[in-house]
Amino acid sequence: MGALIVLATAVVVAPLILIFVYLLKEGFTAMFGIQDGKLSTANLNFFTHVPAPEGETGGGMKNAILGSLEMLAMASVIGVGVGVAGGIFLAEYPRHPLMPTIRMLSDVLAGIPAIVMGLVAYGLLVLTMGHFSGLAGALALGFLMIPIVVRTTEEVLKLVPLTVREAGLGLGLPKWLVTLKIVLPAAAGGIITGVMLALARVAGEAAPLLFTAFGNNLVNLDPTKPMSALPLEIYRGATSAYDENQRMAKAGALLLILLIFVTSMLARRFSRRK
Repeated sequence: MGALIVLATAVVVAPLILIFVYLLKEGFTAMFGIQDGKLSTANLNFFTHVPAPEGETGGGMKNAILGSLEMLAMASVIGVGVGVAGGIFLAEYPRHPLMPTIRMLSDVLAGIPAIVMGLVAYGLLVLTMGHFSGLAGALALGFLMIPIVVRTTEEVLKLVPLTVREAGLGLGLPKWLVTLKIVLPAAAGGIITGVMLALARVAGEAAPLLFTAFGNNLVNLDPTKPMSALPLEIYRGATSAYDENQRMAKAGALLLILLIFVTSMLARRFSRRK
């Protein structure tokens, strides 16, 4: 049975390893401009240049890298603020009349496909503003983050011993101050872990951004205008008929995987803190 378990695990993991090795080989070559085993003069263009015209060689994904970072930062304001508040409410006020409703909304959000979140953000902001924008993309990503942060915050807060709360209440502190000054600091490591996992979850989403951010071939830091992102550039490059665009898509996919990997490792690091 042990051998069968190992074999089944190998069958499941093998495709993932093959994909990662393929991206590592092809993406690293495209990212740093390696030719004949040597770094070319264009080894930094991927990070410092915008995409070249369709079918032409060269260019980079500076616009997509900056766009992804900015939209994730804006999405964190929405996802972390609403998610942590919802988790605190579910964990600290289990007898409140609104608790079943909040839990149901959280569970529903967790089961909604990402593309539907994109359509919701499209209806709320794109149709209202009359054009695509990075703000609409951040709203869609923030909606995707909320249920992950809510569930993580709730579970981590439940791990804080009840005696810690009783000690604060016994000193005459109000419940909101006990939660803010005692319970939350005790659970900070787990909450940060949930936030990082939520960021890693939404960083690779392309479907909601097709309806909201739309993309931009130039560097744009104005959130009220169309903005590019790594998942968008990867999708468009991978579906392009030109080899150069496909090559850049592989480099973008490798960079995205590395960013998610680093985020996941940081989450594990925070989760191990006492």
